[in-house]
Amino acid sequence: MNPLDLDHLPAPHNERMLSASQLAHEITTGQIDSVILAFTDMQGRLQGKVIHGQFFLDSVLDHGAEACNYLLAVDTDMNTVDGYSLTSWETGYGDMEFILDHGTIRRVPYLERTAILQVDLATTDGRPVPVSPRSLLKAQQEKAAALGLTALAGTELEFVMYEDSYEDASARDYRGLTPANQYNVDYSILGSMRVEPLLRDIRNAMYQAGMTVESAKGECNLGQHEIAFKYDDVVTTADNHTFYKLSAKHMASQRGQSITFMAKPNAREGSSCHIHMSLRGLDGGLAFWDAEAGRRTPLYDHFIAGVLATMREMTLFYAPNINSYKRFAKGSFAPTTIGWGLDNRTCAVRLVGEGLAARMENRVPGADANPYLAMAAMLAGGLHGVEQKLALPEAIEGNAYDADADQVPSTMAEARDLFAGSPVVRELFGEEVVTHYTHYADVELEQFQAAVTDWEVRRGFERH
Repeated sequence: MNPLDLDHLPAPHNERMLSASQLAHEITTGQIDSVILAFTDMQGRLQGKVIHGQFFLDSVLDHGAEACNYLLAVDTDMNTVDGYSLTSWETGYGDMEFILDHGTIRRVPYLERTAILQVDLATTDGRPVPVSPRSLLKAQQEKAAALGLTALAGTELEFVMYEDSYEDASARDYRGLTPANQYNVDYSILGSMRVEPLLRDIRNAMYQAGMTVESAKGECNLGQHEIAFKYDDVVTTADNHTFYKLSAKHMASQRGQSITFMAKPNAREGSSCHIHMSLRGLDGGLAFWDAEAGRRTPLYDHFIAGVLATMREMTLFYAPNINSYKRFAKGSFAPTTIGWGLDNRTCAVRLVGEGLAARMENRVPGADANPYLAMAAMLAGGLHGVEQKLALPEAIEGNAYDADADQVPSTMAEARDLFAGSPVVRELFGEEVVTHYTHYADVELEQFQAAVTDWEVRRGFERH
């Protein structure tokens, strides 16, 4: 690729990120010597390769790269799993192509002379891989654009911080770990300040990497915190989310500490990933709010109704792990009732804001959610409500935990069956996606059923 051609590639999202021409210049001058190519797998993790800078400049920038397609057909432990149509021993576990998204180039501030670039996945004949999480979300983003709408979102991601390293935690079988705070530090300035060296480093590194950092605050569980970032278009928000999640873990490990984004790491409060979403016109104008009347638009009501109507069938995308469902407990600030309310944190959907700030908060996803899948589900359901002009049910007033309404699925098995059996999910995502992620759930359920848990051993070793 001629260097002059680089100027015609997509511009970076902001001035703190890198254009392709800036990246090429920094590789040439030795400021960057390593480029990470990363995509998001089913579990919401960044996977990929670290490319030597000069090789990236000579070959990858123009021609892309590839990886084995088994990476979208493994379990959490990276075991190769049979039963996926995308890839198998019979088909030879072939390659998928990395399609570079040149608008995502950013420095990795906590690594020396390193940049990262997020990619889309395609088959070797150039077709998008339909089950790729980023492809799923981009398809819904494009559907919104075809309706004259821009989808915006922000994710509120909680985590629990420990003084133990990941290696020490593993050696101790993840038991008896020391949380970074020893008491409930929800909104506690002292609690935040006592772990501030790491929180500050994460905030500053994410700002340098091109994200708009808002704030950090303590949460309820011991050592639990949240760092908030400004909303953006849905794909950019998901890209930022996955990079931040990777970075927070990596930066903790550099200090000999650890961070977990498990939905329910212990018997105390779980960790959430509340998703705030709104629609605007392609020109940035109001779509959810009637400024003259001072109230929600019919489009907004239809969108909320669609999210609620599809929530039980879509829960697998909001809560993708066995552990996810331990979070849904009465009085826990995690929802159990599918309903909406005005600034009501006991509901699955909470409405907040007016004007351009009018948005819905989906409180079902946990911190372990894959943001691309969760936002794809939310956006697909909402647009379904808009297209079908679904009526918004009555708001829940008061304590939603006691409301007579549909319930969030209480187990992954229940969520799996609802997802697999839903005609609406098949219509919105297609047969291939439904079959693929149903099999993902089947693998998790089968492995869990075969596992002997600590609870069983403690309960039965002597007593039985």
